[in-house]
Order: sequence, then structure tokens, then C-alpha cells
Amino acid sequence: MVIKGKRWSEWLQQAIFVGPGLVFFTLIVLVPFFMGFYYSFTEWNGVSENAKWTGITNLKRVFTEDERFWSAFWFTLKFTIASVIIANLLAFFMAMLLNRGLKTKNILRTLFFLPNVIGGLLLGYIWQFIFVRGFGAIGEFTGIGWFDLPWLGTPDTAFWGIVIVFVWQTAGYIMIIYIAALVSIPKDLTEAATIDGAGRWQMLGSIVVPMIMPAITVCLFLTTSNAFKMFDLNLSLTSGGPGYATESIALNIYREALTNSRFGLGTAKAMIFFFGVALITVTQVLITKKREVEE
Repeated sequence: MVIKGKRWSEWLQQAIFVGPGLVFFTLIVLVPFFMGFYYSFTEWNGVSENAKWTGITNLKRVFTEDERFWSAFWFTLKFTIASVIIANLLAFFMAMLLNRGLKTKNILRTLFFLPNVIGGLLLGYIWQFIFVRGFGAIGEFTGIGWFDLPWLGTPDTAFWGIVIVFVWQTAGYIMIIYIAALVSIPKDLTEAATIDGAGRWQMLGSIVVPMIMPAITVCLFLTTSNAFKMFDLNLSLTSGGPGYATESIALNIYREALTNSRFGLGTAKAMIFFFGVALITVTQVLITKKREVEE
């Protein structure tokens, strides 16, 4: 009786602490997900009470007819690759720099982290003004041609403009994770390597990187998933332009469902997007986790 009472008490405690969160997670995440999965097989305008079941018609249409979706997919893929590499390299460099005994390191950490606090839409409109007005004024004053480029006016420059803003917003947050990992490296290990004559690059490749692989796994996952889901910067900076050259998948899905009122087709695209991102991020985590085990 005592054992049964103890088990009942443990179950009650778990229900009290975990139950509310589980209920909200189910209502906010799971139920909309499965509803979206159902609506991806229907034709629905988002207003009428009944959704017409169409089977896999929406999926066929996406894979065979919707060139704009696949253009958005390739743009998002290229954007993700460029942003993830640049953001992580820049964040790691800043973390290494601020992990040294600089007197202003706390102020610099705050300044580098601040862009992450600003909302994506607001940040996009701020940088839109900088690209159009600010860079133009600097280019006119200094005569440097780089500032006179039509940053949001051509597909190539608009692509790199979005990458610049995304990296500027993301790198500070990722930097904090790298700093926490660098601080946890045992000093006696680095001191022993220094005594043995290890150079900076040897130290970096043989000690620093292997020791912070868990942080690299997390940072790659965060930047990859955030880059794939990028929507607010895309909407406020270029709105997918010029034309549809810089339209991300998230923006394409938004317009399909809410602008064109084709919720069935929009949710079908969202399901394809979900499973694609899940496959890529899980693969990335498995590869980097394997690297952790080897090290």
C-alpha cells in the first residue's frame, strides 16, 4: 500500500508540473499540425465551412507545376548555406576575440548581442533604409563604388543584402553560445599544449574545436533552422523582389495561403517544407553528434 501510494504521489506530481505544459503544447502545436496535414489534401479558401477533399492533387501540383515554389526553395537553400557558414564563422571569431582579457569585452558582448533583440520586421525596415539611403549617401561622399551598388535592386545584390542582415542579427546570439563553450575548456589542457609547443592553428584544430563540438552542433542547428524559416526579414527588406528572385519558401507559403486564399495548397507546401527542413536538420545533428563521439 505504501509503494502504491508513493507511485500515485509521483504520478500526481508529474501531472501537476508537466500536465499544463503538455495540454498547451497539444492545443497550440500538435492539433494545428495535424489539422494542417489534413487540409493539405483539400481545396479550401480558409473561409468556407467545408473543405473539398482532393487527395494528393495539391502535392502533384507543387511537384509538377509550381515553378515559383521551387525557385523559392533553391533561393532558401542557397541563402541557408551562405548564412550558416558566415554567421558561425563570424560568431566563432568574435567569441575567440572576446574570450581574451579585453577590458571592454562586456560592453562589446552587449553591443554584438543587441541586434538579436530587435524584431525581424523592424530590423528589415531599418536596413532597407540603410541600403537605399545610407549606403547611397556614404558612396556619394566617399566615392567608394561598393556603397553605390543597387543593394535591393538586383537578384544577386538583394540576396547578399538579406544574408548581411541575417548574419548581423544572428551572429551575436550564436557568439554567446560559443563563448560559454570556450570558457568551459580546461585551462590545464591548453597550458599543457602550449608547453608542448603547439601553435595557434594546432591548438585550434586539435583542442578548441573538438572540445566545443557540442556547442557547434547547437549553433549549426539553430542557424540552419532559423535560416530556412526566415520570413520577416524577407518580407520587410525585399518582399521577395525584384520580381520573385529573393522569395523564400516561408514567404511563398504565406502568399499562397493568405494572399491567394488557397489554404489547401498553402498547407501542402508547408508540409513539404516541414519534412524537408526536418530531414536536413536531423541529418546535420546526427553528423555533428557523430563527430562529438569520435572526438
